[in-house]
Amino acid sequence: MSRIGVRPIAIPAGVEVKVEDGNLVMVKGPKGEFGVQIAKSLTVKMEDGVLTVERPDDGRENRSQHGLARTLINNAIEGVTNGYARKLVINGVGYSASKQGNTLVLKLGYSHPINLEDPEGITTEVPDATTVIVKGIDKALVGNYAANIRAWRAPEPYKGKGVLYDGEVVRKKEGKSGAK
Repeated sequence: MSRIGVRPIAIPAGVEVKVEDGNLVMVKGPKGEFGVQIAKSLTVKMEDGVLTVERPDDGRENRSQHGLARTLINNAIEGVTNGYARKLVINGVGYSASKQGNTLVLKLGYSHPINLEDPEGITTEVPDATTVIVKGIDKALVGNYAANIRAWRAPEPYKGKGVLYDGEVVRKKEGKSGAK
């Protein structure tokens, strides 16, 4: 039995959940509306403000989808109530970020600035020149966009320069002189 899949999901006040044809779960809350497509073999039941995901049998495919479906629905509910945010920190001399309208402008040591348009459903904030905050209601989109920003200049192990997640620790290596 799935330990995650059997847990009920409490629906907070101000959030509407509808199960549409084809097992499309639509979640509407104060931050927006989000849809989650789950496996057709699973059933979603809502009773007394509590949502449960059930599977028809203990087949391999149904077991693998059970916990996933419950987690995706829970993430959608969390996203429309509180939202998700990912903070990035920029380290390095001359490295900076700024915001121009809907465009994030990164200066990461290349000969040109990097202009990234915010995807639909994602907003970026630049509180200071070395911090970028990516916000949205879809956990996967927020994480993916933050990873794309980080990929432009991943932290290097000798000086620790680059774009890091907040709280990320870069293990530094000794240079050539340390080998003597």
